[in-house]
Amino acid sequence: MATVLSPTAEAFWTDADRHLVRYIGANAFTPEIINRAEGSYLFTEDGRRILDFTSGQMSAILGHGHPEIVDTVARQVATLDHLFSGMLSRPVVDLARRLAGTLPEPLEKVLLLTTGAESNEAAIRMAKLVTGKHEVVSFARSWHGMTQAAANATYSAGRRGYGPAAPGNFAIPAPNTYRPDFTTADGELDWRRQLDFGFEMVDAQSVGSLAACLVEPILSSGGILEPPPGYLAALRDKCRERGMLLILDEAQTGLCRTGTWYAFERDGVVPDILTVSKTLGAGLPLAALVTSAEIEESAHRRDFLFFTTHASDPLPAAVGNTVLDVLQRDRMDVSTAQLGGVLRAGLERLADRHETVGDIRGRGLLAGLELVLDRDTKRSSDQLGALVTRRCLELGLHVNIVQLPGMGGVFRIAPPLTATEEDLQLGLDILDEAIGDATRRI
Repeated sequence: MATVLSPTAEAFWTDADRHLVRYIGANAFTPEIINRAEGSYLFTEDGRRILDFTSGQMSAILGHGHPEIVDTVARQVATLDHLFSGMLSRPVVDLARRLAGTLPEPLEKVLLLTTGAESNEAAIRMAKLVTGKHEVVSFARSWHGMTQAAANATYSAGRRGYGPAAPGNFAIPAPNTYRPDFTTADGELDWRRQLDFGFEMVDAQSVGSLAACLVEPILSSGGILEPPPGYLAALRDKCRERGMLLILDEAQTGLCRTGTWYAFERDGVVPDILTVSKTLGAGLPLAALVTSAEIEESAHRRDFLFFTTHASDPLPAAVGNTVLDVLQRDRMDVSTAQLGGVLRAGLERLADRHETVGDIRGRGLLAGLELVLDRDTKRSSDQLGALVTRRCLELGLHVNIVQLPGMGGVFRIAPPLTATEEDLQLGLDILDEAIGDATRRI
């Protein structure tokens, strides 16, 4: 049945169509007018409640309208909101110290910014300056942002039509254990051979100026691809052999999302530069670059410059401090690991019920569910993913699907860390019904 729009809603969409730049490629805006949010739920202008399984833009880890975040914003905006970027305030220094305290040595120097793209831009700029080189390696399914250097290191989307990328950007194969390109005798991903091949290709193309390798510990926009245990350590060794810095982008995986404070903890690998964003501000624009005193000193001696309008702003820094307060007080690394187990068990039950569920992957409350038409051939279907997405929204669940060439539709599931088991079960029930409905239509 077609939706009948009220006159005000019709005017809204007319204005949106006439005046908004369409910035999400071929994808249309979600056909709902959202007028408020609370906890794990969004509420539309016409009174519908929608369970948010993406935490906004994978950011609102404490849910929407968390009372402590609300109090902090109200207090801080009335006291000290914005400063000249060369001025300092207590919230900024406190957050830098406390953020460093959540990380292993030698990560202790912090630059506070606004978005993930901006923090990756700063990290690449710092790596180039410190090493005196310019080449950057990333995964072929990567997403690091839409500013210049970050976009040059992004391969999952957005490269066509914008002219030449900066010289010296190279892609290596992303380790996809479900769809392996290099295989062992038993058909499993031979990630060591894949990694060796990737760097053989890099070495063949490099002009001898390899500066950095920028990767996500779990690729999110690339389809929730988790490198096997041992991969990050081997990647670090490849960097060391070539005098490169290892930059880890934990925009979506940092701050308890995966059941540990940082995803790289599983592998015992400490990056040379870490970037965090989305989760640090819990939905507000806050990002950080974190590195060692040695690298920061080297950059400073070379006159490192990354001067932005909102660098070291006190308002988002105060929010970041409150985020750390809640995460530490409520031991959200532990609770997220437990909730992640509940989510994983529920997704596995869906796989038992639906032949179109090809793979389940991820960690903690960052999960991926890949849909296929045939489990044996792993044949994908854009239509199936689109149908499930649409049906979920009709039933009151917002989910995000990644559809890339050579992959089936992969649902990125990232509810707030404050979600309850009841919230998770509701989302699983809706997903169950939506997959069943969509499968019958294919």
